[in-house]
Amino acid sequence: MYTHPTLKYWNGRIDSQTDLDSFRYHQRVRLAPISELAASSNASRTFGLIGFKCDEGVKRNKGRVGAAEGPDHIRQSLAKLPCHLPSQTELVDAGDVICESTDMEAAQSQLGSAVARILESKAIPIILGGGHETLYGHYLGIRNSIGPKARLGIINIDAHFDMRPYENETSSGTMFKQILDEDQRSGYLCVGIQKQGNTKALFETAERSKVDYILEEDLSLYEMDETKRRINEFAKENDYIMLTLCTDVIDSAYAPGVSAPSPFGLDPKLVRAIIRHIVSNEKILSFDISEVNPSLDENNKTVTLAGQLINEVLLHFK
Repeated sequence: MYTHPTLKYWNGRIDSQTDLDSFRYHQRVRLAPISELAASSNASRTFGLIGFKCDEGVKRNKGRVGAAEGPDHIRQSLAKLPCHLPSQTELVDAGDVICESTDMEAAQSQLGSAVARILESKAIPIILGGGHETLYGHYLGIRNSIGPKARLGIINIDAHFDMRPYENETSSGTMFKQILDEDQRSGYLCVGIQKQGNTKALFETAERSKVDYILEEDLSLYEMDETKRRINEFAKENDYIMLTLCTDVIDSAYAPGVSAPSPFGLDPKLVRAIIRHIVSNEKILSFDISEVNPSLDENNKTVTLAGQLINEVLLHFK
């Protein structure tokens, strides 16, 4: 089900009603139903936000549910931040796709249509999940937009491969296997993989599927050259890049409100550096953030971090 955008979650401090340099995001955002979304004629760049209120995939994957409430809380977090976007860049909230009952597949299809519509309107899709099943709907929209022949590189900042078998049902732990099984023109790079977060069988599945990955223990904020090289090489092999962030990749001290928290997760500053590098690539098309679970958060740590990371995407997008 699709619902129209609302200003309910876009509020915060106001330092000035007229000085653009004093504005926060809640003063810069505009609302547009997905069917009416169009970049303004005087805008040099338009970002189109769409929420995906679903955690049926997390439930199927035996995770901790609650990420369906993520989009509105992330909006509230982003709304309060000072907006440093250029004056000719616009941010449009296009509403939400909501998973009704347990029909996750229908919701993913509808999200795919919304993402394709955002791209058709000459805007950049920014998707607010939701469980990480958000990624599959995100992918459907990108593939629909670029056509079947283009090489699509999917970069996932995540502690998990999400390549479990799906003979019985799909979930938030199966999407990348689904994509690689269905789409011979897609490639997959996972950054932040944890050995303790994936079975030996999943590593073997990743190897058979020719997945490129970088282990959490091999990542460092102060030794980024090799990580950047690996990302750049992956980008060169593809025509387009899409980026997904599962917040359970982040150290649970900073991101406790996720489906599968990890004490050995990445430092937020490292995640920020990785995001900045990826979204500055000229082939990048879109971004989603997933598995922010407000019901499990502590003092809004995870929600606040999610808003900050989306801000980084908006500021550094190529």
